[in-house]
Amino acid sequence: MSSPDTEAMRLLHEFSNGFMVSQVLFAACELGVFDLLAKAPEPLGSAAVAARLGTSCRGTQLLLDACVSLKLLQVETRGGEALYENTELSSTYLARASPMSQHHMLLYLGRTTYLCWGHLAQAVREGKNQYLKAFGVPSEELFSAIYRSEDERLQFMRALQAIWSVHGTSVMAAFDLSPFPRICDLGGCSGALAKECVSLYPACHVTVFDIPEVVHMARKHFLSQEEERIGFCEGDFFKDPLPDADLYILARVLHDWTDDKCSQLLARIGQACKPGGGVLVVESLLDAEGWGPLTTQLYSLNMLVQAEGQERTLAQYQALLVPAGFRDVRCKRTGGIYDAILARK
Repeated sequence: MSSPDTEAMRLLHEFSNGFMVSQVLFAACELGVFDLLAKAPEPLGSAAVAARLGTSCRGTQLLLDACVSLKLLQVETRGGEALYENTELSSTYLARASPMSQHHMLLYLGRTTYLCWGHLAQAVREGKNQYLKAFGVPSEELFSAIYRSEDERLQFMRALQAIWSVHGTSVMAAFDLSPFPRICDLGGCSGALAKECVSLYPACHVTVFDIPEVVHMARKHFLSQEEERIGFCEGDFFKDPLPDADLYILARVLHDWTDDKCSQLLARIGQACKPGGGVLVVESLLDAEGWGPLTTQLYSLNMLVQAEGQERTLAQYQALLVPAGFRDVRCKRTGGIYDAILARK
């Protein structure tokens, strides 16, 4: 039976080695381990994996075995050789061919988010994001830093696309949105939630409102011309006129910004919104005291190192929505990472 000190040290080791676990996952995704095994007609040995990926035999063996311990791969021995294949988890969420693949989100976390988190202590000291330290990029204009190159912009958009491939249906179905035939997704990025919306609500039309560079990339990479019920409008939601709509969606938007900027944006939506209209806020919610869940607390720290805002409690969102003219504020918990708040004017 372990002593309290032994348990404490186990937890300490688990927490301090957490970054290594993340890097195993990121490296396996970047190298294409899960894609290779998804395409292989039968399990492969480490030498075959190394040969096809162009990686070292020793490094590949170590990485594959770590993936087995993390339940990302499974292994069996045949004729004295260890043969590896994907688990259900990796087949569903890590292989790029899967419709629910999180591959692009993990690449973004490994290449961008991870580097910002290397400066967490400095972010806590300064109270601001760390793009300057991590990438030498000033962040006075937040999304100029986030979208600091065309490749980075595309990676970010693919990452959000991956998130909504898993969570999009639950947040868009949390409330019955059929009473809102004209919907505007503010900061709608690739149009992933717009696709979910028109799939769930056949009578609706969705306008994706985002900055010109994002709209151009969404049209080029993410949406087909055949989707007639999704349109795009270019602009800055802090400055430019908002499209007419019965419902405005803010999904993973308010958490980027300070309370003051959130209030400015919500006031603009309140002015554009007609009586009976509303706003749907999709965010990861803290519990009432702000003491959990841990995932949302970590996301809030991520807003410190990568943005200007934070995750919030339902009461904090209500305090932002009511002064903007939204009186009827309701929340639906989805059971997943993201929840939905519908506020009507």
